[in-house]
Amino acid sequence: MSVYVVPQRELSFIFDHIVAYDEHCQMPGFEEASADLVEVILPEAAKFFEQVVAPTNPQGDKHPAHLKEAQVIASPGLADAYSKMVEAGWCCLNGDSAYGGAGFPGVVDLAVQEMSQSANMGFSLLPMLTRGVVHALGLYGTDQQKDTYLEKLITGVWSGTMNLTEPQAGSDLSAVRTKAVASGDHYLISGQKIYITWGDHSCAENIIHLVLARKPDSPEGNEGISLFLVPKFLVNGDGSLGELNDVKTVGVEHKLGIHSSPTCTLQFGDNGGAVGYLVGEENRGLQSMFTMMNNARLAVGHQGVAVAERAYQQAVGYAQDRVQGRVAAVEGRAPIIHHPDVKRMLMQMRAYTEAGRAMSFYTIAAEDRSSHHPDQTVRNHSARLVEIMTPLVKGWCTEVAMESTSLGVQVHGGMGFIEETGAAQHMRDARILPIYEGTNGIQALDFVGRKCLRDGGEGLSQLIAEMTKTVLDSSSLSTSSATIKGLVGSLEVAIQQCQQGLDYVLANPQQSASLAYGYMMLFGNSVAYWLMVKLAMAAQQSIDQGSDDRFYTQKIATTEFFANQLLTRNYSYLSAITGGSGYLDNLDDKDFTTIQ
Repeated sequence: MSVYVVPQRELSFIFDHIVAYDEHCQMPGFEEASADLVEVILPEAAKFFEQVVAPTNPQGDKHPAHLKEAQVIASPGLADAYSKMVEAGWCCLNGDSAYGGAGFPGVVDLAVQEMSQSANMGFSLLPMLTRGVVHALGLYGTDQQKDTYLEKLITGVWSGTMNLTEPQAGSDLSAVRTKAVASGDHYLISGQKIYITWGDHSCAENIIHLVLARKPDSPEGNEGISLFLVPKFLVNGDGSLGELNDVKTVGVEHKLGIHSSPTCTLQFGDNGGAVGYLVGEENRGLQSMFTMMNNARLAVGHQGVAVAERAYQQAVGYAQDRVQGRVAAVEGRAPIIHHPDVKRMLMQMRAYTEAGRAMSFYTIAAEDRSSHHPDQTVRNHSARLVEIMTPLVKGWCTEVAMESTSLGVQVHGGMGFIEETGAAQHMRDARILPIYEGTNGIQALDFVGRKCLRDGGEGLSQLIAEMTKTVLDSSSLSTSSATIKGLVGSLEVAIQQCQQGLDYVLANPQQSASLAYGYMMLFGNSVAYWLMVKLAMAAQQSIDQGSDDRFYTQKIATTEFFANQLLTRNYSYLSAITGGSGYLDNLDDKDFTTIQ
């Protein structure tokens, strides 16, 4: 089983050429987070997650979190790892400095998130959900709520959860039945929530639940849902912890993967009602919660990158050690990494992971600009870009993570099917990613609907224009590289395919739901490749300046693989879009029953 190593060189290259961090950290509020400081901090974070958290991953898989006598028992080693993470300050680097946070840009926090996610994906969900609560309270909480909860959440002393789903209400939140009854300065919450990630544990001193519920006099449907803050332990006026609130864990799910993460069923109000406090406006809880959910969707997309990175590293390690067969130019029996088909699989894993990483950092950099750039026009443009990119990051990155982790098993051959190697864990862990925080089908509908049809394609046209600018800028490059010119030519084709897909959807909006998945994947594949080309061009520039660093050669080769092996899928995606959707109506629901 290989040891996880943070890809620090790759992160640094993205900071330079996707984020443009030297300029990024000049925005108001980020001046203290200089590039020099980040260069010091990230290696320390890498050391922590490699040495402290990564070793807990296989044990967490073998010894899942479980419920014992109404107490959730965490996987071995995680309470200690979490305590050390809080002490070291790695829980939320982009937390508001006014509430004890370090105030770093989101891109720096994202780099640390990736380290956490690769080290132990199930464990990484604990600080990930807390970040979402911090985000929601920062936007919609009262001053008193911020003063009471934010510092403890940002530092990780307390953790947070998101409570949406109920047994009768999956993705359809209009069916939420959990009740909130006014009682003085608070509400009494009663009902049941399921699939609550890290819904209970003893790693943090308190757990702050954000809960969707409806008042008795609220209208039916989405319009009648409000958001409430429900602490596990009530908080006294001086900030100390009081008595246990009326919320308990009644079940912990047995899951395919992410075993170290307790996925809980929570029961609120068995003894009169759990004390809760309204967050934001009455009957506008979905708006507040979706702020948290969109934050989580971006984090889940990067989980796909992170688990794919770990699977890739393990597959490379195995392929270098496993000897089988003979290969030209290798004396004797050869390590399987020399076999062309194994190299193909490793290259695909590498290409998808590097492309997804670039896409994710590109999006979070825009999110930073949307709140910190001094020019309001840039802020507005960046906010729109984040909206467009969110379903792509969540949808595309998690779809290809499933491919990558599956290939990781395949590289191991029969040993990949054996749990002891650990390759299967990455594939099992990755399987949740296309499902939670809104299935990828929902992401595709969001992308084609809210992010395309609602504004007549204006936002996507701006994204296509930005991609086209890279093609135009390439003409000024002083390089003789035929490879780079070929990569840019492939980008031109991808841009044309995106434009064709956009034109078809705008002309046939009634087909949008049927075409949504292919549409999302077409744009995801193309945007990911575009960012790879930008990195390849930067690598070629270093080579042209005399560098013989193999890192730059690797970047170009990986992008060339993407162009020849993965970008070609665009033809299928576009064909599926422009071919119409009438064939879906050829069978009705009864036709799916097996004919005896």
